[in-house]
Amino acid sequence: MPEHRWWAAEPLWRMAEEYGFAHAWTYDHLGWRSLVDKAWYDAVPTLTAAATVTSTIRLGTLVASPNFRHPVHFARELTALDDIADGRITLGIGAGGTGFDATVLGQPELTAAERSDRFAEFVDLLDHVLRFDVTDYDGTYYSAVQARRAPGCVQLPRMPFVVAANGTRSMELAAQYGQGWVTTGRGGDDMESWWRAVAELSLRFTDVCHQQGRDPQKVDRYLQVDAAPTFSLSSVEHFRDVVGRADELGFTDVITHWPRPDSPYQGSESTVEEIASEVLPEL
Repeated sequence: MPEHRWWAAEPLWRMAEEYGFAHAWTYDHLGWRSLVDKAWYDAVPTLTAAATVTSTIRLGTLVASPNFRHPVHFARELTALDDIADGRITLGIGAGGTGFDATVLGQPELTAAERSDRFAEFVDLLDHVLRFDVTDYDGTYYSAVQARRAPGCVQLPRMPFVVAANGTRSMELAAQYGQGWVTTGRGGDDMESWWRAVAELSLRFTDVCHQQGRDPQKVDRYLQVDAAPTFSLSSVEHFRDVVGRADELGFTDVITHWPRPDSPYQGSESTVEEIASEVLPEL
């Protein structure tokens, strides 16, 4: 999470690449849950800095939020970021939460349906600005007048989108615009009930892809495994089990959290080292 001064954060990004992880992400919030009064840094400059101290690992937001971003300006930030990273950026994007980010700017609170409408506009306009030379757009939540793309992303026609979705409407966006789909699962007071919900969501996404005319096998599937009741890095064996179960359900990627000294995601960096040496070579 983007909570460290750069002198402390830089070694973590380097280690993620050196250990052999496929991708590394950071949150996109103005403040987050129990850490809202703690140190917090912005996602885009954090990823920019990370891009300058790594060379192979993919980098991204998990997930970018419409709560405080406009697609036209965000497209400029992403274009610069993709250039600095030499085409290693993956954009994780979601509908925006209902917590601190949704109120800190004094904006009106949106209903679930309004957040879905806004998300659809956000993804549609961002996709258009990143892919076309000039964009005009007149929506309920966002507008654009002669928005320019130049020079465009390093990755063509644009950087890949990984769309966060648990509901059917957001899944439709993932099927339409996403090179990937990411889910946190849903509910679950214990691991087994959480896994059952993940399995149901995976099946639903397959159905949505078929309904949208998209081959579900051509969409990467990301599972944020720390939405489960037990932290994935609680032990090496638990992490190995989590990865195996995700694979059985058809997920191509899993995402965990770098352990912190206290809650949330309290754990030991030694577990990361063991996973890098014992689990990653098996994948």
